[in-house]
Amino acid sequence: MNQSRVSQLAVPVSERDHVDGAVDAPVTLVEYGDYGCPYCEDAYRAVKAVRGSMQGSVRFVFRHFPLTSLHPHAQRAAEAAEAAAAQGKFWEMHDLLFEHSDSLSEESLFEYATAIDLDTDRFGRELDDGTYVDRVHEDLISGTQSGVIGTPTFFIDGERYDEQWDADTLRAALEDAL
Repeated sequence: MNQSRVSQLAVPVSERDHVDGAVDAPVTLVEYGDYGCPYCEDAYRAVKAVRGSMQGSVRFVFRHFPLTSLHPHAQRAAEAAEAAAAQGKFWEMHDLLFEHSDSLSEESLFEYATAIDLDTDRFGRELDDGTYVDRVHEDLISGTQSGVIGTPTFFIDGERYDEQWDADTLRAALEDAL
């Protein structure tokens, strides 16, 4: 049986997602990413450039897809991002994790939490309790349902985007979607 690859976002963007940009922006870019992935680090820089130049036109959604067999600290980093989200600082932690993706040790995660003024006692307790394991797993499942097998994987307005994701090419694709 010949199965074609899924090319649609299986789980629509909702209030549970981490969204940067206007809810009513004309274009939505969803990324499934892994904080330990060097390709995701490159994509982070491209997306950051695009987000800066297309404010108001594009809303950006980040979903976790930790590839733990390749990046052993990715799951814990995703949980740290969720712990930061619980304190209203998802994007600050997201940025730090990608800017320091070569340093995702437990000690480093606490340094980042301190740097963005999180309640580190709460942060540590939530990580120790596995408070966000299920939340990260939900993203992983939604990615799998959407045909994600590697990172980064992008969707523009619900359609899988398989072209280059350097800033210029990604910006052009988003402008085409407008």
